[in-house]
Amino acid sequence: MPVKSSLRTTVSIATLICAFGALVLVTPAYAGKPVGSGKGAESEQTGGADETGIHSAVRIEYTGSVAPNGGSGNVTSTDVNWSPPPCWYAPYLGAKDFKKEMSAKIKDAASAPGMTGTPGAAIGQTRAHYEDGFGWADHPGYEDYNVAKDGEGMFWAGVENPDEPDILKRSSCTELPFWVDNGEAPPPRYERAITPEILAALAYQHMELPGTEVTLAPAQTTKVNLPTWAWLDKTDFHEIRATASINVPGFALTATTTAKPMTLKLEPGTPDAETYPASGECGFDEDGSIGEPYAKGKADQTPPCGIRYLRSSGDGTFDLQATITWDIAWTGTGGTGGDLPDGAFENAQAVTVQEIQSINR
Repeated sequence: MPVKSSLRTTVSIATLICAFGALVLVTPAYAGKPVGSGKGAESEQTGGADETGIHSAVRIEYTGSVAPNGGSGNVTSTDVNWSPPPCWYAPYLGAKDFKKEMSAKIKDAASAPGMTGTPGAAIGQTRAHYEDGFGWADHPGYEDYNVAKDGEGMFWAGVENPDEPDILKRSSCTELPFWVDNGEAPPPRYERAITPEILAALAYQHMELPGTEVTLAPAQTTKVNLPTWAWLDKTDFHEIRATASINVPGFALTATTTAKPMTLKLEPGTPDAETYPASGECGFDEDGSIGEPYAKGKADQTPPCGIRYLRSSGDGTFDLQATITWDIAWTGTGGTGGDLPDGAFENAQAVTVQEIQSINR
């Protein structure tokens, strides 16, 4: 079932004061936020109309293998320098709804205590920008909030990624809301305007990969110096897909992120152990399985994927870490596509190792 992430932007009095208080003849700034931002808001939020009758169009729908309730998934990028976008610009409101919201916010900001001098002038310029056609380099102004073009396009605004922990990054899409005609691309200066690649990164962030509990023989309890076979059945792991899409009047984009399992890495949970192969990385076979199931008569053989513990776990257990690395790519609207950093998901399982040297065959 599709999961909709409604990231409705809002413009508060505090936002206006902050954005324009120190700016007069310089490009103003605006930071759009999802509903409840700063109050523990989650990706899954309610869209539609509120008591003002204003509808937000900023809604991303996630389908496929994604985390429930629109939450962040369990995949971790193996590239420590990569992260999902902290914010982006996306369709927000039509002209009439935008006028209703923005004019009210500007009025509230202008009437707030202390709104004189530079802050007052900046707010006045914001009003002139949307009402009287006041503009500046690369930022044309609007007449009456572009109401004459209602239905022919939308105002776009900055949207925060609620799963970005760094507030400075999350609130860095600071351009004022801007108009985009239906069927047209946003001006190139808005480098973070929503694209299939951004949607692919968001699908990556919400992707839910299966667990990695491997089958062991002996199961759970093994013996010192006894090779422990490890494997994953081909039915356990397969190609995983997650899709993110946005669809509003005059604008639609989609991107699908695909993850394919590549390797299983075993970490015994103690330095007193050996892995098979020595690197601990077991590759997937052509049929999608990994390793080889243990069968009677193989006790003297070296497992293609496994572990040999060299000492007892005593009264406790060793935490065997099994990490699957996934090759991740994406495709999107307009024939776009490419690669994303490999993803990883690990799972720990307790292994008891007993001090028994003999092997029963």
